[in-house]
Amino acid sequence: MSDTATITSRERFLAALDCKLLERPPVWVMRQAGRYLPEYRALKERYSFLEMVKTPDLALEVTMQPLRRFALDAAILFSDILVIPEALGQGYHFRDQGGIAMDYTLETAEQFSALDASAVEEKLSYVANALELIKTELAGSKMLLGFGGSPWTLATYMVEGGSSRNFDKIKALFYSNRKLFDQLMEKLCQALVEYFKMQARAGADALQIFDSWGGIVSGQDYFDASLKWIQLIVEEVRQDIPIILYAKGTTPHLQDQARIQPKAIAVDWTIPIQNAASSIPQDIAIQGNLDPVILDTTPEIVHQQARKILEAMKNRPGHIFNLGHGILPTAKIENMEALVETVVNFR
Repeated sequence: MSDTATITSRERFLAALDCKLLERPPVWVMRQAGRYLPEYRALKERYSFLEMVKTPDLALEVTMQPLRRFALDAAILFSDILVIPEALGQGYHFRDQGGIAMDYTLETAEQFSALDASAVEEKLSYVANALELIKTELAGSKMLLGFGGSPWTLATYMVEGGSSRNFDKIKALFYSNRKLFDQLMEKLCQALVEYFKMQARAGADALQIFDSWGGIVSGQDYFDASLKWIQLIVEEVRQDIPIILYAKGTTPHLQDQARIQPKAIAVDWTIPIQNAASSIPQDIAIQGNLDPVILDTTPEIVHQQARKILEAMKNRPGHIFNLGHGILPTAKIENMEALVETVVNFR
């Protein structure tokens, strides 16, 4: 498939997911809506983060803000991975000193049993409503991406009680009480399958699973702790919607991730993308992988570093340009502009 003036951003992205070779890759940026945009900060002065997540009109506004500034090929829903624990009965909030705190820490068998995955679609209907609004706004011109956290990553917050440095509680649960650990993961898988299918019905064109803490697992245990649960989800929803798998710090497991056959694998910045591509079959798209810190530097450096990735991948079908993790609040707008211009003008 050749890249022509008539191809829409959505069509370009779908072609990349189908591993077609394009003249230039589609580009989007993880965590598009963020504190680096003044219009987002202005909205944040009036509404809390959770108010914006749970109010479809506000989620629409925040989702669209980056697309009004930059020639991105995809919009990603403004939401949060922790809406799933909240729907199960374990709410969350943000600590005054920074970081996430769950409303309580999962500690007892009774607390695990009390988690209820029976009404996820009803409790998270505001997400579906936001997606429908965004879909209407995009009018088929851009790719619409939904997302969710992996079961393992969600479990880390739930068992640790929020953000963690050492992840000692979740690891202790995994190693010392596998029955209770599996019970939690099964509930999370059930909730996520329902949630992802809901997003597909509401208009999402593809979904990204964020296994943000997959890299903290001991290498020989990564499959049992995280990847096998992601595999269960992929098998359940792949007929409904394409899945992009992103797992931070797991480059030694790229071949294992490819075996569960997501539509695309996103890689972090710690591996040259051509090396990652050599571990991933050419019928699976690859996404990545500029270091987000590069957007704190200068437009010249951004251009140079982005070109390296583009040149390395120019003959690899199915490349989607992205950062190797979420955009930082310190990112400079002129650098974001330089990044998108570099990708859009690449041939």
